[in-house]
Amino acid sequence: MAVPEAVAGLAAMPGVRTAAQLGEPTVDTSTSAGSLPVAAALAGLFPGGLRPGSAVSVGGSIALVLALLAEATQEGSWAAITGMPEVGVVAAAALGVELDRLALVPSPGAELVAVVSALIDGFDLVVLGPAAVRGVQPQLARRLAGQLRNRGAVLVAAGPWPGADLELHVSKRRWRGLTDGGFGHLEFCDVVATGRGAAVRSRSVELRLPGPGDAVAAVEASAGRALTEVAG
Repeated sequence: MAVPEAVAGLAAMPGVRTAAQLGEPTVDTSTSAGSLPVAAALAGLFPGGLRPGSAVSVGGSIALVLALLAEATQEGSWAAITGMPEVGVVAAAALGVELDRLALVPSPGAELVAVVSALIDGFDLVVLGPAAVRGVQPQLARRLAGQLRNRGAVLVAAGPWPGADLELHVSKRRWRGLTDGGFGHLEFCDVVATGRGAAVRSRSVELRLPGPGDAVAAVEASAGRALTEVAG
């Protein structure tokens, strides 16, 4: 993918910025033809990694959306986030996202379709925020699915996505350090994945969001919380 050219073109659009000030990349930007890697804690949900040309929907956790970008950007892939003006680059960095390889289009507005198409053409991973996802109709989702397959990109939707290849949702949040006012820190949560194609079985894994050092981490099996599979 022509990542530098795509970044330069997007930089000319109003409201576009990158997490690293849209500087020129200083390392190789080539994209592997294989699947994109994910953090070890997420490997149980993505056997073989993120499959190029696929769409993944994530419900209930922006942190999980960002965690999906971490390993791939560390290994040289480029990611872009659009329609998510509230996303924090500090949080993204804490979860392991390589900011030098992250572009942000906070509010695409009426140009959503054009922006998403341009991002798919130029980036390995494209994230759509909740507001952007809600505006996508099935017909547009099918058109973008064809573009994803042609370009070998991965779409991560922060919400329900028509025809998603894999769906993740967060459940059973448990908290520690709660005060009488209801404040505290999220200790860990379950992530459940269902999907089509290769993902023919529901998978459930318990994650710490945040884990040690703020990055996503799996709950230790020794604590009696291991990956489980449920026929579906």
